[in-house]
Amino acid sequence: MSSISTIPIISSAWAERQQHRKQSAVPELWEMLDAVNDPEVPALSLWDLGVLCDLQKDESGKVTVWITPTYSGCPAIGTMQDDIEAELVKAGFSDYEVKTQLAPAWTTDWLSPEGRRKLREYGIAPPKQSGCGNALGLTPESGIECPHCGSDDTALLSEFGSTACKALFKCQDCHEPFDYFKQI
Repeated sequence: MSSISTIPIISSAWAERQQHRKQSAVPELWEMLDAVNDPEVPALSLWDLGVLCDLQKDESGKVTVWITPTYSGCPAIGTMQDDIEAELVKAGFSDYEVKTQLAPAWTTDWLSPEGRRKLREYGIAPPKQSGCGNALGLTPESGIECPHCGSDDTALLSEFGSTACKALFKCQDCHEPFDYFKQI
C-alpha cells in the first residue's frame, strides 16, 4: 500500500492559465468568481476545475466570462452559467454575458494543484498524471490511488461513475468504492 500522494501535479497548461490570470486587468473579478463552485463537485471552484477560462470587462463596464465544459455534453453547464450570473448580479453587475467555448477542449491539465487536492479530500481520485495515456487514463494496471487510504491496489468497476467525467473504482485494500476523475 502506498501513501496518498502529496506532490502536486503542475502541468504547463496549468502554469499558462495561472499566468494569464495574474496578468489580467481585472483581478478582482477573478477573485469574485472564485466563489462559484462546480455543481457536481461542490468542493471545487470553477477555476480549480479549469472550467473558468477567461474574463474581461470592457470600457462600458460589460463583463464577459468564458467557460469550457469538461465535455461538450456536460449537463451542468447551464447551472454553471446561472451560478456565474448570480455572482455577477450579487456584485452589482447588470451588463454581462457568460459564453461557453468548446475549443480548445477542456483537459485535466487545466486542473489546479489545489483542485487535485480538493478532489482527493472529497473522495474522488484526481487524474493520475497529466497529459499522458489514453483518453481515460485507464489500463488494467492503472494503479489509481484510492483517495481514502492511498493504496494503488485498485480495480476498475466501470468506465462510468457518478457523472460521465468519472469512472468507478474499488480499493482492494480498504474495499471502498470511489470515483476517479477521468484523464482527458
